[in-house]
Amino acid sequence: MSLIDELFKKGAINKEKATSLSFEAKESGKKDEEVILEKGVVPEDVLFQLKSEILKIPLKEVAVQDVPLEILELIPEETAKYYQMIPLGRKENLLEVGMVYPEDLKAQEALKFFARQQNFNFQVCLIAPTAFNNLLKQYRTLKKEVGRALEELETELKTEKVRFPRTAAEFERLAEEAPITKIVAVVLRHAVEGGASDIHIEPTRTRLRIRFRLLGFLHSSIFLPMRVHPAVVARIKILSNLKIDETRTPQDGRFSTKIDNKDIDFRVSTFPTTLGEKVAIRVLDPTVGMKKFEELGLEERNYQVASRAIKKPYGLLLSCGPTGCGKTTTLYAILNLLNKEERNIVTLEDPVEYFIEGVNQSQVRPEIGYDFPVGLRHVLRQDPDIVMVGEIRDEATAALAIHAALTGHLVLSTLHTSDALGAVPRLIDLGVKPYLLSPTLTCIIAQRLIRRLCDECKKKIKPKKEIRDLILKEVENLPAQVKKDIKIPKPLTIWAPVGCKKCGEEGFSGRIGIFEVMEMTDALADIILGVPTMESLAEEAKRQGMTTLKQDGIIKVINGITTIEEVLRITEEQY
Repeated sequence: MSLIDELFKKGAINKEKATSLSFEAKESGKKDEEVILEKGVVPEDVLFQLKSEILKIPLKEVAVQDVPLEILELIPEETAKYYQMIPLGRKENLLEVGMVYPEDLKAQEALKFFARQQNFNFQVCLIAPTAFNNLLKQYRTLKKEVGRALEELETELKTEKVRFPRTAAEFERLAEEAPITKIVAVVLRHAVEGGASDIHIEPTRTRLRIRFRLLGFLHSSIFLPMRVHPAVVARIKILSNLKIDETRTPQDGRFSTKIDNKDIDFRVSTFPTTLGEKVAIRVLDPTVGMKKFEELGLEERNYQVASRAIKKPYGLLLSCGPTGCGKTTTLYAILNLLNKEERNIVTLEDPVEYFIEGVNQSQVRPEIGYDFPVGLRHVLRQDPDIVMVGEIRDEATAALAIHAALTGHLVLSTLHTSDALGAVPRLIDLGVKPYLLSPTLTCIIAQRLIRRLCDECKKKIKPKKEIRDLILKEVENLPAQVKKDIKIPKPLTIWAPVGCKKCGEEGFSGRIGIFEVMEMTDALADIILGVPTMESLAEEAKRQGMTTLKQDGIIKVINGITTIEEVLRITEEQY
């Protein structure tokens, strides 16, 4: 009996659905499992538990960390991929093999062939496709691949007696040779598959250090011999179309490549140091960096205020915070929300981070005189409905952004201030007249990024007295309209990281924003037209119901989204 028939028999699907699925499987030549999972009829774990019962083969849940690399080598990667079977463990002469399709006669024959060839007995268990695909990635483990590439390089250096290159042509030749090409490719792929946001390639006195930034923290991942440094840098420069023989001044570039069937952009920056050129690479993975507006982490009041500002046909919306706090991600989420056929959206960016279908994106190039002010003047001649300016960093850009907002355009931009309140005095410092701010500035969003607790392993704990007092004090100081919706458990409990296989034993999975959102009101307009002080702005912000970054973080602590340590680290509070 087929899986589709069995699902019908158990009442999981009706007769019409069963007929439809059977027809699609027959027409497409796909297996029942593939069609069922593609259509989302039942979850993978439920489907394969049922398959296990039908075949009378145990279903095994297996974690990547539990399978040593030397076990994987018993079945070649191509064979494993083709027959969807993978070795899981070995006890003496008995090899445990996980198979997605143990009923496949060809896969059974291939397994018997390897057993005869390598003289082992085998025991088969059933594994789900997700577990199989995760294990398949282990064939390409970073250290294993780089190790092999380094061995090839060592052999090459010994046999060919390659001297250190002196000219650009020699750099290019060495960088294009297979071992260096492979080292760079493996590093890039490992960064993407590991969810790194940045790669740092740094010369030290003795070794070339490669670090990845994961969830905001840099981790040393691998060290290479210093003699490969020029070739690695040259290879990256070739990919980025930079000058290979220019090592004295910084250079910027970018390149794109396909990794695991995803188009990934890499933004490259080289920087001369006393020990040689350092390379920083920003990994721009659209599946990670492009978020929906509702996924950013805005709490109810903040979400409503920001949504109102976005729906207005004109005005200036600012995203504020230091470098790397997610400002651009927030603006891109808003652009995706606004991106409709009837609207003309034009952006000026430095540089363009992600490409959005249907949006006219332009990258400024100050070295040829195409900067934000020049670009913005031309953008306004393009009949835009919505304009996004990467950053307001000078008087001319500020004046033009205000002018664009005044003349009926919705303008999105970023500003480097530490909080939402600081945006008003900052714009006045940039020469914007206070009387122009109230009719143009609609909303200020300040933000930071904090690590999000892994939902699979986080645990409830009772906080220390000083932490409990700190949380209760912050809750007490919340605006009344926000405080009424906060439910404090009694006794107070918060959440702590544990670490599991799903989060790589980190205890955290991904990052989320903490926000301050301030909107333009008549009271705020009066303050700006008078003599705006931080005290008067703070008072108005609280009257509006605005939570500070720290307070927003505390709400996320109470809701089990993050830890108190994360919030205090980001808001620079020592305890």
